[in-house]
Amino acid sequence: MLLSSPSDTIAAIATAPGEGAIAIVRVSGRRTYEWADRLFRCPPPLPSLRDAGTFVHGQVVDPASKEVLDDSLLLLFRAPHSYTGEDSIEFHCHGGSQVAHRVLEALRSVGARQAEPGEFTKRAFLNGKLDLTQAEAVLDLIHARSERAARLATAQLEDALGLRIRSLYDSLLAVAADIESMLDFPDDELPQSVIPDILQRLSSGKREMEDLLDTWSEGHVLREGARIVIAGAPNVGKSTLLNRLAGRDRSIVSPHPGTTRDTIEETVTLQGYPIQLVDTAGLRDAPCEIEQEGIRRTHHALKQADLCLCILDASTPISAEEEAFLDSHSPDHTLLLLNKTDLGAHLFSEDFPQHSALPLSLKNDPSISPVLDLILESILHKSAQSDHGNLAISDRHKELLLTALDEVIHSIDPLKSSLESDFLPAATHVRSAVEHIGTIYGKNCTEDMLDTIFSRFCVGK
Repeated sequence: MLLSSPSDTIAAIATAPGEGAIAIVRVSGRRTYEWADRLFRCPPPLPSLRDAGTFVHGQVVDPASKEVLDDSLLLLFRAPHSYTGEDSIEFHCHGGSQVAHRVLEALRSVGARQAEPGEFTKRAFLNGKLDLTQAEAVLDLIHARSERAARLATAQLEDALGLRIRSLYDSLLAVAADIESMLDFPDDELPQSVIPDILQRLSSGKREMEDLLDTWSEGHVLREGARIVIAGAPNVGKSTLLNRLAGRDRSIVSPHPGTTRDTIEETVTLQGYPIQLVDTAGLRDAPCEIEQEGIRRTHHALKQADLCLCILDASTPISAEEEAFLDSHSPDHTLLLLNKTDLGAHLFSEDFPQHSALPLSLKNDPSISPVLDLILESILHKSAQSDHGNLAISDRHKELLLTALDEVIHSIDPLKSSLESDFLPAATHVRSAVEHIGTIYGKNCTEDMLDTIFSRFCVGK
């Protein structure tokens, strides 16, 4: 929790630790230019008298000893036209850990407070420079694990999501006001068109929330990635599949059962989505204690998986162990790959009506694009490469939208009765939905909620 005053002037190193060409020390707050004048030696005029948006070349000096700490550039920003909305500066120093830390210590010696994680962005939010969806997009951009994830974060930083959320908020707020105004009218004086119009507007808001909720699967995979476990009997093609998906020989491929005795993990990007692939030991009654431990780890990995790729040997009948495995795993989270079709076919897709099943030959087929398509359709809940554009809600947005949707649904039935006594509960439900929608982009947020969100940021951002 942030215990310090938001009126404090804060400072932090904004670049990653380690060696590099440049290290940046960022300062923001009301005393920024007072300290710039004290710490930065440059030709006249003083930094506080210079125009915003300009670089100044000079020397950073210790205010007590007058020792030169670095030869650097100073970048100037003026409120409200800065990232935080406050007076801000950046010292662009030589890279490496020592120079930046010495500059930061000099700032702290004159009264600057070390910034908390995410405090610069939190100030940007509190000063109206960003709404909460844009602030979260900053974090998504920093943590982006693929080009597609970066594009999504950039679009939401440019307000793609915030615009829709605020529009939904405004429309539901207007509905709530109209329902509340109906409380002042006797039943026989209400125009007949009022209630149908309100119901139509509530239904429109309900559809918008459902459309937004449909984007969660894609957003979850882009932000968090998906963990996919490859399972099946020994020698069925698990390691071959991992190598094909990874594009390199990551697992040892051998005709001897039990070659893979531990889980083998590989991170890949499939069509812009970060995926953690896990190759596992073959499922069977193993005589070897080491192989038994590998199988135990396979079952543990399966419990943590977002998706299981279960490979069956299509050239032989399905075994009792394989049938038991399929019975114990949900078809919604299990894809079947019917491998070795080049050796003949005993198993077909229609044999597994509850599963998505794909016949293939990993040995002979040079393309695994059908496997990739099937994986993406499954982890995105049949909405791979969605048509929602550069928009995908997060887990926090999902929980708030689900609650708001439930409130809107509970407001509709009372209105259908057309009784004045039912208008008040309908208005209460819609008002609650409005509050939850507003929380998505930053209205009605508690300090604890904001601290939780911004504590996930790095120091200096």
